[in-house]
Amino acid sequence: MLGGLALKRRWQERRRAEGKATDTPNIVMGINVQVCWEKFANYWDVEMRLVPMEGERFTLSAEEAVKLCDENTIGVVAILGSTFDGAYEPVKEICDALDDLQARTGFDVPVHVDGASGAFIAPFIDPDLAWDFRLPRVSSINTSGHKYGLVYPGVGWVIWRDAAALPDDLIFWVNYLGDNMPTFALNFSRPGAQVVAQYYNFLRLGFEGYQRVQGYARDVAMRLAGQIEELGPFRLLTRGDELPVFAFTTTDAVDNFTVFDVSNAMRERGWQVPAYTFPANRTDLAALRVVVRRGFTHDMADMLLADLKRQLPRLQAQPEPVHTKEASGFHH
Repeated sequence: MLGGLALKRRWQERRRAEGKATDTPNIVMGINVQVCWEKFANYWDVEMRLVPMEGERFTLSAEEAVKLCDENTIGVVAILGSTFDGAYEPVKEICDALDDLQARTGFDVPVHVDGASGAFIAPFIDPDLAWDFRLPRVSSINTSGHKYGLVYPGVGWVIWRDAAALPDDLIFWVNYLGDNMPTFALNFSRPGAQVVAQYYNFLRLGFEGYQRVQGYARDVAMRLAGQIEELGPFRLLTRGDELPVFAFTTTDAVDNFTVFDVSNAMRERGWQVPAYTFPANRTDLAALRVVVRRGFTHDMADMLLADLKRQLPRLQAQPEPVHTKEASGFHH
């Protein structure tokens, strides 16, 4: 929300300087964005321009993003790790396309990278991937310490390219904390324990430690994804080779059980493997998702696979599906 607010304020300042209207801002993103972006657009009166999924494209593409941009676009949001399937969006391609758009039209549209998960993955195990401030059009990045930052819930981070990317009039200075200190936050008083935990992990693990932890998680995810694919009834949508997250669905040949049946069967064995439908224009597609984080070992992956194998004969013996999306307890 703070990243979006800074984008809106920068756009307003530029428009006022040009003597133009500032009452119709819009922001462009894929329909797979997390609900926080819907809240941002609602709370701060910004039109959401959502790019739907099409065919086997489940994330925002550069071509589709540019189609929705105009002089009132405050920014494009690119997700480094979609919550639907773990896939990275092509940040560099989006930036290149926006460079071309500016050359053709003069529209200077910045990019905010929602790296809620991936910003704690890519720096350590995808060092050659250009998604961050190496790309001049990226103005801000957010990430969550409580996802792959290895901290319990409550801490998140947002950083800007430089001071110019964060308008001065959004910063408040307070002098009652023992010094004259700046603050830019939606809630002022909050616990500091998660911040302490995050800094402890930074110091204790360092770059190499995070690299080992995240690399192990990806190894587990990719191995498990491949083993599930080998079972036969399932088709992988992603393979865990970006975020240590993968999604899979049933093959076209399966018509007597659904992913919701699979999710329910795995719940009987103590696993919560969520099943859910994708958004427009792929509401016809339902999938299961596996998220691998620190603590989910190869041994646990073997246990999950064994339980899936144990439940499959019963599912395959069903004459018809039992559970549907309406009966699912999970909503993305």
